[in-house]
Amino acid sequence: MTSLKTRQFDDVQLGDELPPLAVPITVTLIAGGAIATRDYFPGHHDLDAARALGSPHIFMNILTTNGLVQRYVEDWAGAQVRLSSVKIKLGAPNYPGDTMTFSGSVTERKPEDRSIEITLRGKNSMGSHVTGTVRVQLP
Repeated sequence: MTSLKTRQFDDVQLGDELPPLAVPITVTLIAGGAIATRDYFPGHHDLDAARALGSPHIFMNILTTNGLVQRYVEDWAGAQVRLSSVKIKLGAPNYPGDTMTFSGSVTERKPEDRSIEITLRGKNSMGSHVTGTVRVQLP
């Protein structure tokens, strides 16, 4: 849940750690995320099609991952921040029955535009599902 209190630039320091966020990976999350993002690739909602591709189960699409990254950062930073960039890279797939746990820290502060960069990772049982950086502007 996004914090009702938005963090202020002056209160955020380099090295500040974001609290971990565990996201259970379910069939509903994967298929719902694919449908919500209009990604009808069968590997995201059809078990037989995913298996025909050599996958053990349906797998999460990048747009759902991107939304979860945004949720993670906004839950920590607050509702009044402005995301100015999201740069992510996918690694190990997210399959139902697993859990992806986010971790992150503040790795850059730019006083001139009151922005911070957060470097993050979402890890599941196979390794890093997503790595990347998010830049947000704080009041």
